[in-house]
Amino acid sequence: QVQLVQSGGGLVQAGGALKLSCAASGGTLRIFTVGWVRQAPAKEREFVSAMSWNGGNTDYADTVKGRFTTSRDDAKRTVFLQMNSLKPEDTAVYYCAAKRFGLVSRVLGEYRSWGQGTQVTVSS
Repeated sequence: QVQLVQSGGGLVQAGGALKLSCAASGGTLRIFTVGWVRQAPAKEREFVSAMSWNGGNTDYADTVKGRFTTSRDDAKRTVFLQMNSLKPEDTAVYYCAAKRFGLVSRVLGEYRSWGQGTQVTVSS
């Protein structure tokens, strides 16, 4: 597995933007498909987006499609989630998660390595 360290997040007004980072500590992300998951208060974790290990495939939840973009920089061992046009309903703790190779997936149980989570709060 791989250890994931997240950064970014914070407080932003509705319509604003934030960029989250997910870095591999002590290893590479080149062989990992990486997903983003969020959990709002009193709600279950939900899939946000995923990018395949080779960057060839991406998937986005309908609620974020067109507003969020995931990318990866394997040289920097980092995956990013650019979040634009943020809405109050995007408020949640965001997690990155990784699984070795494989297709992008919305099944959270397939992801074996998880970041520590970072809070995103969007004010109205």
